[in-house]
Parts: sequence; structure tokens; C-alpha cells
Amino acid sequence: MSDIPAGLETLDFSFSGGRPAGAFAPVLAGVVGSGNLEILLEAAEGTDCVVHVETSARGFAPIWQAVVNDFNARHALAGVRVSINDMGATPAVVSLRLDQAVAGIHGGTA
Repeated sequence: MSDIPAGLETLDFSFSGGRPAGAFAPVLAGVVGSGNLEILLEAAEGTDCVVHVETSARGFAPIWQAVVNDFNARHALAGVRVSINDMGATPAVVSLRLDQAVAGIHGGTA
């Protein structure tokens, strides 16, 4: 029996020193469903990129830290709030959805 409590796990990460994303309409990428996730990017005040994760896959904080660190290394955004609702997506899918959402900031397809 697992000693990890049932329910969603909430994780928060913050990065500073990135490139300002500027003003943009909110961008939604993905769909919450079995084994998938949705990501919402919103313009935010300040110079940080904050990432809020709600996940059904509890106990994977080190994996999430690695995925969001990689995201920050690739995109280094500032003034952005990232909200992730996860239903057990793999790290590769999370990275794909994050990249799709960032493309949506600049008018690409999310």
C-alpha cells in the first residue's frame, strides 16, 4: 500500500531572469483526459515565469522539476503564468504541450 495520499498533488515552480513575453491572449494547449493534460499560458505582471501544476500522478515532484527546468532552459520566458492540469501525461507529452503553448503566444498553432 502506498503512503502517498489520494487526490491531486499541487506543485509550484518559479523562474526569473527570462525574456519578457509581452502582452498576449491566453493560450490553451491540450485536453485533460486519461493520460493527457492541458496547459494554459497567461501574461502576468512581473519578471518571473511561474508554473502551477495540479496532477493526479502523485509523488513525481522531481520529474516535474526536471521537466519545467528543461522548459525554462529552452524558452526562458518572463511575465508568464503557466497552469498545468495533468491526468498522468508522460514527460515527453508535457514538453510537447508546453512547446505548443509557447508557439501559440507568437501566433502559432497551440
